Amino acid sequence: MTTQRIRDFLDDRRPDGPCLVVDLDVVRDNYAAYRHALPDTRIYYAVKANPMPEVLELLASMGSSFDCASVNEIKMALAAGATADRISYGNTIKKERDIAAAFALGVRLFAVDAFEEVEKVARAAPGARVFCRILCDGAGAEWPLSRKFGCEPSLATSVLDHARLFGLVPWGVSFHVGSQQANTGAWDGALASAAQIFADMAERGVELGMVNLGGGFPTRYLKDVPSAEAYGAAIHEALMRHFGNHIPETIIEPGRGMVGSAGTIKAEVVLVSRKAENEATRWVYLDIGKFGGLAETMDESIRYPIKTARDGGAMEPCIIAGPTCDSADVLYEKTPYPLPLSLTVGDEVLIEGTGAYTTTYSAVAFNGFPPLATYCI
Repeated sequence: MTTQRIRDFLDDRRPDGPCLVVDLDVVRDNYAAYRHALPDTRIYYAVKANPMPEVLELLASMGSSFDCASVNEIKMALAAGATADRISYGNTIKKERDIAAAFALGVRLFAVDAFEEVEKVARAAPGARVFCRILCDGAGAEWPLSRKFGCEPSLATSVLDHARLFGLVPWGVSFHVGSQQANTGAWDGALASAAQIFADMAERGVELGMVNLGGGFPTRYLKDVPSAEAYGAAIHEALMRHFGNHIPETIIEPGRGMVGSAGTIKAEVVLVSRKAENEATRWVYLDIGKFGGLAETMDESIRYPIKTARDGGAMEPCIIAGPTCDSADVLYEKTPYPLPLSLTVGDEVLIEGTGAYTTTYSAVAFNGFPPLATYCI
């Protein structure tokens, strides 16, 4: 939902062109909700969701740690006030020289999912802690993750033992249950696999210390989602079920759930048209599309709430598209989106829940359109 602070900002500033406005009060409230829901779990904010300096500085000041996917993200977290011991290099696909650069900056926690990655970390970050990411089916997620990251749980024990043989510290297991995960029970199966890996490593004389519960915590779009408290309760029950009284250190990596609800994109209607005289469905073209920051409309996986000043009147399903000269730049066509019949050229629309994975998906200059302008309030 667009906050009154965002509405006041847009009314006062009247920024030209599409822009994202992030209300830091919402980010602060979301962090507090996760802290309350999982009091014994450390929060590692997923920087890739929204790396705006103001967001990172706020979270660093509240005690957050940071999950980083690149050396540049590590530098952003450090610049925001985090110390290196609060940073995880959570990408399993890293150049050896980037591992070395992260190690030189003080980072000592790295993700791996293959023997070859272990060997790179051992050469570039000797003695570091590593956690092995395992595959997870992502059932129940709006944006399930592919097999690109992680290994089969049956391989993880060997990967972690390989790390021990190469002088690293096998520290734990990680997984990701899929982005925008609506099923609070989705962590149960992955935790069962993690507990088995812990037991297998203990048989080899290695005591693991951490489970990275990943992200997947949702923001509200068109459908209601469970509260942070509901996720916290389900995760705690699953931890007790699989680890008993020996629950290891746990961390979470919220990204979308931390900042998604904090942001609204202001956009403008560029054209409203029909492709034929007798065609029932209108096309509504906005000045922002897939390449301007709305990449997560791919396959219509994420359906953002769209509000206009003309809401309340008659509505009609529309095909919504972006402004670029690329036929892929269509947001909603498979399932047309209801918009007011009176909507016309020049009208402003508010695209809500866009605080995550928008600015970082915005192209630099495709078709000459500038990157998505951003404001923090």
